[in-house]
Amino acid sequence: MRHTPLEPSQTDAVAVTATAEVRITAVGHTYRVGDGEVLSGIDLNIGAGEVVALIGRSGSGKSTLLHIIAGLLEPSEGVVHIGNERVTGPSAAWVMMFQAPSLFPWMTVAENAGLGLRYSGQKEGVDDRVAEVLDLVDLSAFSDRNVQDLSGGQQQRVALARSLAPNPDVLLLDEPFSALDMFTRQSMQQDVRAITKRLGLTMVLVTHDVSEAALMADRAVFLKSGSGKIVGDTPVGLAPKARDLNNPDFQAELARLNGIYSQMQTQC
Repeated sequence: MRHTPLEPSQTDAVAVTATAEVRITAVGHTYRVGDGEVLSGIDLNIGAGEVVALIGRSGSGKSTLLHIIAGLLEPSEGVVHIGNERVTGPSAAWVMMFQAPSLFPWMTVAENAGLGLRYSGQKEGVDDRVAEVLDLVDLSAFSDRNVQDLSGGQQQRVALARSLAPNPDVLLLDEPFSALDMFTRQSMQQDVRAITKRLGLTMVLVTHDVSEAALMADRAVFLKSGSGKIVGDTPVGLAPKARDLNNPDFQAELARLNGIYSQMQTQC
């Protein structure tokens, strides 16, 4: 199993998909009357092909916002558009990876990767597309293996392949690497960014780990716990080869982002 980041040249056989801008306008959300707002006045534009990290502690509303972008939750107020389409529910054009891979353990890797395509009624070209995405996530050799025999990192790669199979425009990540060991997590973080950039996808990831944002994102958006508001928005200024934990430029940028994070959490 690969433990080094994928290079863009390794994904040249896969067709580049279309990209889509995400526009979040005046979004607010309250789960129950009297509990207060989880999100308040969220205005955020995410450019086509951009990778944005939503960073915040528990209770900051970052996962709620991601679920609203995915169409899994209707906001109490405001609207989200992806491309020219208003988000009113889930779509194959915007897909989410969750903390758990949620695979069918009695199925093979290939069968799990192709589930979304088969459920949508697609019949032609499914096997070819599954082979493409399994190659993309470095699991071609495991195609016929039962998923319950795989490691946790390999199972998340199957979940990634399943998410990529429908050729989405937007990939949404709800801390899918949080349960992995450090070495596997870093490999996944670097590979997912490389794949996203190769395919031209727009990506939004939720994290409380500033180093994950520095490794993966083009831009970091900070949400404050208890207010549900955006309190910071900054580009992640790193060259591709500097996205390595041991690189001095990475360490400097991580220190800068950590400083912003600490400062934002103390603001009113």
